[in-house]
Amino acid sequence: MNQKPQKSAYPLVAAALMVAAGACFAMVNAALQTATMKLGMPSSSAVFWQYAAALCCALPWLVRHGRSALVTRRPMLHGLRILFAVAGVQLWGAGLASVPIWQAIALVMTSPFFVIIGAKLLLREKVGLARWGATLAGFTGAMIILEPWADGFRLEILLPVAAAAFWGGASLITKILTRTEPADTVTVYLLLLLTPVNFLLASAEGFIVPTGWTLAAIAAAGVFTIAANYTLTLAYSKADAAFIQPFDHLKLPLNIFAGWVAFGFAPDGYFWPGALMIVGASLYVMQDEQYRARAQRLDDMASQSEPEPGK
Repeated sequence: MNQKPQKSAYPLVAAALMVAAGACFAMVNAALQTATMKLGMPSSSAVFWQYAAALCCALPWLVRHGRSALVTRRPMLHGLRILFAVAGVQLWGAGLASVPIWQAIALVMTSPFFVIIGAKLLLREKVGLARWGATLAGFTGAMIILEPWADGFRLEILLPVAAAAFWGGASLITKILTRTEPADTVTVYLLLLLTPVNFLLASAEGFIVPTGWTLAAIAAAGVFTIAANYTLTLAYSKADAAFIQPFDHLKLPLNIFAGWVAFGFAPDGYFWPGALMIVGASLYVMQDEQYRARAQRLDDMASQSEPEPGK
């Protein structure tokens, strides 16, 4: 009998898919920056059309899973998660309209550190000195990239950091929801509610229907959004997350390359030490998370194997 191959059987394929996902996300960012920074489309409208296109492509899945997945015991928490997610995507779109890709992508990589802070303050999780040190290192790297002491510092540069904070909050809420809610329910509510809320925000800023080259840029952003998420899902299906997650950090040089090709953006000298600190700290946090999860699994297995009292 043929057995289903284990995830670890396709490490090179998974790594290639993860790199492909990073390249697709870089193309999404370049397309959005073209529509907003270069062609002058309001960022809220650009974000709406990007996710509206993704929603249209997800409609078959929604039809198949939506009705049964809509049953929930925590509607308010789903709504709060949507607000955090919308704030994140809107701030990210506004950031791409104001900040070079290389700077934006490096700053948004501070999201895991906001998750650590939130996990301590809201979920009362234990955060050791090593994690606090990694968080401090990550934010120090962000400060080096931001250069708040420089004469050319603008508040718009903080938009990707704000996006990272809201995405970190959305991740924490997702973590809470998945304790009691099926993954399908969490996904369906995000897909169904994200686009309408984005529409309201786009309407408040002056809703724009893209035409010409703007339409082409938005369409490209939608197509690459779908391709990025599909290749990312495939990557996780081919190998363990512990193996492929470090390849996600290749999105930084890929976005730098995309920004250089599309706009001639090139990082300055302060960018490199700051980026290395953020990447190094986030890699440490990722490895520490995997160690904690492995230790928890071993503890659970040990507790299950203990004999019951009286036997």
